[in-house]
Amino acid sequence: MALLAYVKSLFILQLLMGFVFVVSGLIINFIQLCTCILWPINRQLYRRINCRLSYSLWSQLVMMLEWWSGTDCTLYTDQATVDKFGKEHVIIILNHNFEIDFLCGWTICERYGVLGSSKVLAKHELLKVPLIGWTWYFLEIVFCKRKWEEDRETVFAGLDRLRDYPEYMWFLLYCEGTRFTEKKHQISMQVAESKGLPKLKYHLLPRTKGFTTTMQCLKGTVTAVYDVTLNFKDNQTPTLLGIVNGKKYKADLRVKRFPVEDIPDNEQECANWLHKLYQEKDALQEQYNKEGKFPGPTIIPPRRLWTLLNFLFWATLLLSPLIKFACGVVVSGSPLLIIGFITFLIIGQPVVVDSTNLDLMVEWKRRKPFLKEIQKTSCLDTADMWRKALG
Repeated sequence: MALLAYVKSLFILQLLMGFVFVVSGLIINFIQLCTCILWPINRQLYRRINCRLSYSLWSQLVMMLEWWSGTDCTLYTDQATVDKFGKEHVIIILNHNFEIDFLCGWTICERYGVLGSSKVLAKHELLKVPLIGWTWYFLEIVFCKRKWEEDRETVFAGLDRLRDYPEYMWFLLYCEGTRFTEKKHQISMQVAESKGLPKLKYHLLPRTKGFTTTMQCLKGTVTAVYDVTLNFKDNQTPTLLGIVNGKKYKADLRVKRFPVEDIPDNEQECANWLHKLYQEKDALQEQYNKEGKFPGPTIIPPRRLWTLLNFLFWATLLLSPLIKFACGVVVSGSPLLIIGFITFLIIGQPVVVDSTNLDLMVEWKRRKPFLKEIQKTSCLDTADMWRKALG
């Protein structure tokens, strides 16, 4: 086991895996751009193709969690709820406390066949970030600036387009709006106090507008809301870097299904329902911290081979010429070529690690003014041009 852990920590292996993810992602983005020609001809075919293309990219991250790090994911729910997984359109409410909570959500999506069609209400800053934002754009992900006056028209239009989506979708909402930190929690509880709302210990005050709007727009399409509360055994604090280094974590997810008929239609009553739900989630986290588990029966869905096979396909396709090139550099005996190649590897390491960290990408984009010029000719602008030209 010690030898395996050492191998997983090797920089060269991590770099090669990152290379496969980044290059395959760019190839997938280009293919997605080409599918825009299908949009006015057969929109449903366009969507089905992009679901498969997105799966091919996202499943590489799921493979890192499941097969590389060996992280366990245990569901606390009943069999009747599990029997409906992947067979209905749903809204997912997930707490945002951990760096890899989205990965744990994705692995459950993958095991029940909805990874490629999974949706999220995402930060607008991610829209023009290569790989992540571009793939989401072609998947018709709804982006928002978290300023309702500016978001109203965009969010309503984006959600309305999803009403006839051909694949079963899980629409993820981080109702807290941002990841939990102590500083954010203090500010959030001050807001709760000013509004006369009960204080939460383990969550930020939920922002109700996104949830009520999503419920309103997808009414008749979505049949249920899944409340998912995530925590980790032994007070673990998982990180993306830990996953890359092959560290194993034990994730517990408590899932409760609410039929949409049980959720009020009135906006204020719906918002009150969400606040009450987060009070229940807070009590669940308190119980987990005391007992080390959530209440109820447990189910461990088996991991599937598809994520591993998909990664091996891309690795074989992309690493064969790279390894051949590296051998050629070594055989050439040229000090300049060898030094240049090693320098490339060293420079590439932080880029590879950060390429899967969404928050770091948002911050990096925000602090790089020159990207504004690049954005003017990004592939998304080209895609928009194609869609308008094709109707």
